[in-house]
Amino acid sequence: MTAETASESKLNRVALVAGATGLVGRECLRMLARDERIAEVRALVRRPLPPELAAPRVRECRVDFHRLSEHAECFEVDWVFCALGTTIRAAGSQAGFIRVDYDYVLAVARLARERGVRDFLVVSAMGADPHSRVFYSRVKGEMERALRELGFPSLTIARPSMLLGERAEFRLGEEIGKRLARLAPARWRPVHAAQVAAALVRAAHAAAPGVCILENPSLRTDV
Repeated sequence: MTAETASESKLNRVALVAGATGLVGRECLRMLARDERIAEVRALVRRPLPPELAAPRVRECRVDFHRLSEHAECFEVDWVFCALGTTIRAAGSQAGFIRVDYDYVLAVARLARERGVRDFLVVSAMGADPHSRVFYSRVKGEMERALRELGFPSLTIARPSMLLGERAEFRLGEEIGKRLARLAPARWRPVHAAQVAAALVRAAHAAAPGVCILENPSLRTDV
């Protein structure tokens, strides 16, 4: 491969976004769709993409996460951004939460690794720790540990605090949290979903080898 060919290949990346209709996922999708260095963005979704997320370079990949292996062709990409996530309330139980935030994330990662993806970028959470007594933090930590064991050449983990942005549903706890956030230490303050997405896209282009952890303070930058 000549230097010119290598340069051209870097300008024709294909990215896949899992959880493309969520708070961070849709911001990733929008940014990647506007990025002239990206040839195509594949949105891995269970339901149709809303019209406002449609773009010339966006390709919808509608899948059943219980039968993800049937959609292996969607994973023939350069980058995978995984922004899958739910709440215990939305999932209906702790088991339901684990299914989305651990099982689905690992299913996406394993299939990506099998298809030769080198760069995997995932949204975790501040305080993620597989030994935590807090259920939410423990599941996120176990997810991170499992991803490390897959051996991606480049693995980026974003650990945001409370996410800000326009959600489809109203969450009372988050609204209260936003009002109290001004009293919290800087490292705990909320971060906008667009800031998290921008940090992930920058990390994808950097393609630093090994595991890169993006803690909340580093995410809270202008976009």
